[in-house]
Amino acid sequence: MTTDLIDQTLGNLACSVPGATRVFRQFRLDFCCAGDVSLREAAARIDIDPQMIAGALLALEPDTTEQDWRSVPAGKLIEYILARFHERHRDQFPELIRLASRVEQVHGNRPECPNGLAEHLWHMQQALESHMLKEEQVLFPMLQRGMRLPQAQGPISVMRYEHEEHGNSLEQLALLTNDITPPANACNTWRALYRGLEELRDDLMLHIHLENNVLFRNAEGSGPDSQTTDQGSEAVRS
Repeated sequence: MTTDLIDQTLGNLACSVPGATRVFRQFRLDFCCAGDVSLREAAARIDIDPQMIAGALLALEPDTTEQDWRSVPAGKLIEYILARFHERHRDQFPELIRLASRVEQVHGNRPECPNGLAEHLWHMQQALESHMLKEEQVLFPMLQRGMRLPQAQGPISVMRYEHEEHGNSLEQLALLTNDITPPANACNTWRALYRGLEELRDDLMLHIHLENNVLFRNAEGSGPDSQTTDQGSEAVRS
């Protein structure tokens, strides 16, 4: 049984095993941008026994309430992504930037202070806002109209590339914050900031996972919205 899991991709496991994303976050496995990598290969990259991770997956309690989005029409999944992630990210960043600025202002002389975090979050916010607008104005309407390949290939490729950039930003975020771990004597503002950063990281990884491993894969393959149109598409520009 564990061998079956080990040879599956992270993206497929994240879709098919309820709770798998929690396990992957625990082991620091990138199931969103590296969803096409097998569990075996991903574990080897971080020098962890894949059997240990597979065992954690098998130990998960069944969760019948977790939605399997693979069989959901594109329109419904897009509505969920917009409400659950796009709106959420737009709420998250202003407060996180405010908190980061405050922590840097008060504690900037401490070696463990995440100096440069507020600026990094600002750049993340700008990049993500541009990305989400492209999806909302170009790609999502195409998919909602039932357009698939080849019309949607260009925009999807751009979005996948930008997802990689968001993943790099999360790695830099982890470096700035000691993997989002506050010092033992951190003040309440510092701790509130890091709790918010944890939520942002979890939300953004799940957001990218649903797009890369479900929405885009369905458009590229055999999802429920299998019809195509003859309409042309305008390329998404950076």
